[in-house]
Amino acid sequence: MIFSNLAGKTVVLGSRSPRRRELLERLYPEARIEILPPDDPEELSFDGIHSLEGIHQQIQRISRLKNENVVRQCKEQTYDYLLTADTVIVVEPTENHYLVLGQPPETDCASTVKFWFENYYLGKSHLAISAICLRNNSQSLFEKLVSTTVEMNQSGSTLVDWYLQTDEPRGKAGGYAIQGLGSLFISQVTGSLSNVAGLPLLETQQLFDRATDQTAG
Repeated sequence: MIFSNLAGKTVVLGSRSPRRRELLERLYPEARIEILPPDDPEELSFDGIHSLEGIHQQIQRISRLKNENVVRQCKEQTYDYLLTADTVIVVEPTENHYLVLGQPPETDCASTVKFWFENYYLGKSHLAISAICLRNNSQSLFEKLVSTTVEMNQSGSTLVDWYLQTDEPRGKAGGYAIQGLGSLFISQVTGSLSNVAGLPLLETQQLFDRATDQTAG
């Protein structure tokens, strides 16, 4: 599904995520997408941030800083749009005390993800939160925060050890991939499904529309 108002225009995607690129290709002609990830691998931390409002503010900062980093790299390069995003998984171990789960550590991936499933996921709900930041060629920024509630079956406990052996959790925010075998654990999704995979398609398209209208105006 490629929207006609995007045809012939170039978008720079500031991301290393192959899943985010695959999702963007559902909206945008593949040949017009250029990949230019941020050249600074360090990101702001969520350490000490345990309120939902604080997490929202921090993920928006991260997406915005990625955008600023990539636009500096572009220098004389021309583009119509520059898109960055960041997605985190957020759990609530105790009431009104939230915890961001990043990618599991390489050295202890299996035991970390198993702990997450047993203590935060199975039989409970958690949040996938994305901040998207779109810059047009007039250098105007358009931003959106998207939250999706994901519920997992308690009965999925019998599949956790098997799932860990697939190695799918490695390198995934929150330790699972909803677009892959991780979907076996899901009982309900409230909100954008593509958001959980890394890029909320409807909301991203709405940002493109706003950025295009602003340029035309």
